[in-house]
Amino acid sequence: MRIALIAHDRKKDDMIDFAKRYKDILKEHELFGTGTTGKLINEIVGLEVSRFLSGPLGGDQQIGAKLAQGEMDIIIFLRDPLTSQPHEPDISALLRLCDVHCIPLATNLGTAEVLMRSLKNREY
Repeated sequence: MRIALIAHDRKKDDMIDFAKRYKDILKEHELFGTGTTGKLINEIVGLEVSRFLSGPLGGDQQIGAKLAQGEMDIIIFLRDPLTSQPHEPDISALLRLCDVHCIPLATNLGTAEVLMRSLKNREY
């Protein structure tokens, strides 16, 4: 599975905690991330993450392009719905692409955890 990991600034700590909790599952898959999120997961959690540009520079759009080409299987985009900043990536384009291409998209920890449990049980 090819899994993309994206997090708004205020959700980066949540993404790190998530990656730590599910490290054993995530290490079995090909991981991609936006610049800063991918770097943090690599450095703090020790998972290999292929990195795109940071979100404000278009990393989310690069992930969207991979998704449209059939090269992404799961997107985990921990977004901050209450205080996202103008420089942070907008989820609407990725949401549309995921719906068009029938790719699972988790926007919160609850859904992300369900996807990880599905991978653990080899149901997806």
